[in-house]
Amino acid sequence: MEAKAVAKYIRMSPRKARHVVDLIRGKKVDEALAILKFTPNHAADAIEKVVKSAVANAEHNYEMDVDSLYIAQVFVDGGPIIKRFKPRAMGRADAIAKRTSHITVVVTEKREG
Repeated sequence: MEAKAVAKYIRMSPRKARHVVDLIRGKKVDEALAILKFTPNHAADAIEKVVKSAVANAEHNYEMDVDSLYIAQVFVDGGPIIKRFKPRAMGRADAIAKRTSHITVVVTEKREG
């Protein structure tokens, strides 16, 4: 049994969010939350929120034991790109890509034995 949570359209670059996600993949939930709490990165706050949501889904919807949960899967996909233009010299314009992310966390109970 597994529980999942998804945060969509988060206003941060997927590449930067993947650095933080790599820190918690495969860890126990309480250990992952401790890592995220002390990670000095903008992405850590959003990822922490999704992990807590996945744990709440597991507890409420599937009646799983919170103490035995671990992060089975966590990944960041790119969302839609907000395109902006910045004026440059001699009447030119440069495109600015404001990227968004979809963060997915899947938690599972660790089987004993």
